Amino acid sequence: MAGQASISTEILARYAADAAREVDGVRGLADSPLPRRHAVRVSGGNGSVRVELHLVTEWGASIPAVGRRVQERVRECLRRMADVEPAAVEVVVDGVGPVSVGSTELTEERRPGLGPGREREQP
Repeated sequence: MAGQASISTEILARYAADAAREVDGVRGLADSPLPRRHAVRVSGGNGSVRVELHLVTEWGASIPAVGRRVQERVRECLRRMADVEPAAVEVVVDGVGPVSVGSTELTEERRPGLGPGREREQP
């Protein structure tokens, strides 16, 4: 019987997100407040798939090491679950520290003196 099965990019994104959350040092996914900008984006064309994940890491975790482990875990998961070999898995760390419990978005709390446009508080 001839035919072809395909898996939607939304399902691949869900697999990638679940795989990333399993990595030690990942606090959560960092959703953007901008419309149509999600924490995990999957794009494809001409038989190749590219994955971009936006994460929040734990305070004190090695960001390069966490990024590498996320790339490995996502590749492994997509191979096993969907028989897909991504051409690229890009990891973007958008934050460091805690996320609100039960949420995948960054909390509004920020450490004083950190980040663009913020002045360090004087004692």
